[in-house]
Amino acid sequence: EEARAQAERPLHVIEGPLMEGMNVVGDLFGAGKMFLPQVVKSARVMKQAVAYLQPYLQEEKIRLGLVDKPAAGKIVMATVKGDVHDIGKNIVGVVLQCNNFEVVNLGVMVPAERILETARAEAADMIGLSGLITPSLDEMVHVAHEMQRQGFTIPLLIGGATTSPAHTSVRIEPEYRHGVIYVKDASRAVGVCQTLVTPDTRDAFFTRVRAEHATRRDQHANRKRRPEGLALADARARRPALDWGNYRPPVPRFLGTRALGPVPLKDLVTFIDWMPFFNAWEFSGKFPDILQDPERGAAASALWTDARQMLDTLVRERWLTARAVLGFFPAAANGDDIEVRADRTDERALAMLHHLRQQKVKPAGQPQLCLSDFVAPRESGIADYVGGFAVTAGIGIEEHVARFEAAHDDYSAILLKSLADRLAEALAESLHLRVRREFWGYAPEESLTNEQLVREEYRGIRPAPGYPACPDHTEKGTLWRLLDAEAATGIRLTESYAMYPAAAVSGWYFSHPDARYFAVGTIGADQLEDYARRKGMALPEARRWLGPILGRDSEADAA
Repeated sequence: EEARAQAERPLHVIEGPLMEGMNVVGDLFGAGKMFLPQVVKSARVMKQAVAYLQPYLQEEKIRLGLVDKPAAGKIVMATVKGDVHDIGKNIVGVVLQCNNFEVVNLGVMVPAERILETARAEAADMIGLSGLITPSLDEMVHVAHEMQRQGFTIPLLIGGATTSPAHTSVRIEPEYRHGVIYVKDASRAVGVCQTLVTPDTRDAFFTRVRAEHATRRDQHANRKRRPEGLALADARARRPALDWGNYRPPVPRFLGTRALGPVPLKDLVTFIDWMPFFNAWEFSGKFPDILQDPERGAAASALWTDARQMLDTLVRERWLTARAVLGFFPAAANGDDIEVRADRTDERALAMLHHLRQQKVKPAGQPQLCLSDFVAPRESGIADYVGGFAVTAGIGIEEHVARFEAAHDDYSAILLKSLADRLAEALAESLHLRVRREFWGYAPEESLTNEQLVREEYRGIRPAPGYPACPDHTEKGTLWRLLDAEAATGIRLTESYAMYPAAAVSGWYFSHPDARYFAVGTIGADQLEDYARRKGMALPEARRWLGPILGRDSEADAA
């Protein structure tokens, strides 16, 4: 207000001190001397100042018949259909707005037709796609294909945790011939977008990017042919030799499902693993060491202070509701699958959990693992069990995010989403502790610190569908049916099997003392076909869901 009173026109406040300040922020961020939380906070100042000036700007435009100064460029951004994760995308949007780009953020689960319709209606200069889960990769390919078919000529930007330069070059860029650019994170987004809207730099940039795409495709096509791994039969012959004859599986304290909630948020705080929170804000390293880092420590500490203050408030005022459901079921391994039964006396399968086995060649003596290895084989006659769970700490988050966004406070909105993610993971961790001590009860005396929990120094595992040990997201459908998870918790699955609210975690429970986390890794065409048959899924559909882990023989079959 003081600057407005001194300025000849309210627009001069924006074009003068505000933009000069944001230019300094951009320069420091680009030079690695300023960090993401500081940039987003700076953007909050800018957006709130502009919002304050807006009535004066509007009054002047009407009085003088002025036209708005054009933005540096306009980008339509969206998390693709089936995906609900948007923290990284929203950060990129804020950083671009700081640099005078107009951002049309369509939110999450946005179908291709809406993205393209909006880009046309808005006369966008570029489109940005984001995704976290692996099915989003195929959806990005579809959007690129539609852009080519519909005659678009604007650049397409690709980003998100599941994306990569290789996938962008091999799968997406061939579908769209007018510029596909992989953007790793927010720190690179501004430079890329500024280059794309600058005529003097755009053509040379496109030439370089296209050459890089061609090089990556050549490398992918001509990479040295190496053994694709063991044949599936050989991998199965090398399953771990567990001593089932001298092992009696622990019996859960109840069978079937049990819903818990609302779970007090204050009970979850001590279970938070803070390092993934800092990763979301583009800080790497270890916690709490990051707080003492010579270059980044001050910014990380300020972020942590803000996070703890908001955490105290949201716990005290109950902004979020946390709910959980878990269940235990009689089970028996049937090859690489697990039969889930309704009760101990009925051998008919209530459901079948389908799993994959490692085929990558390993040193002698190291077994080829599959999650079914950790459940007693059907032929042993031993009564064994598996569990399942789904938890969320995101119920009720929308109204608070909307409140912050209405106040032009993206920093607090993103901070809240980051904390909700951490609370959901904390609920999964605390529930697993209760499973080990109480509900399944195979480790009643367990006493571990939070640091030991983070390092997974406990018996039993809780692998999640869509992650390395069980990479097929569609197995969440079986989990949801067994737990009646949507009715119990309010978490629903999207068509790509992402969980909504996004602050949610789900998975299986295994109790065997030898059970451990592992990555299935690359699988061959023989296992792909076998898995599709076992699952009753058409081969092309199985190939689509397992695309990221298919070996070259499987890729060749797809081609």
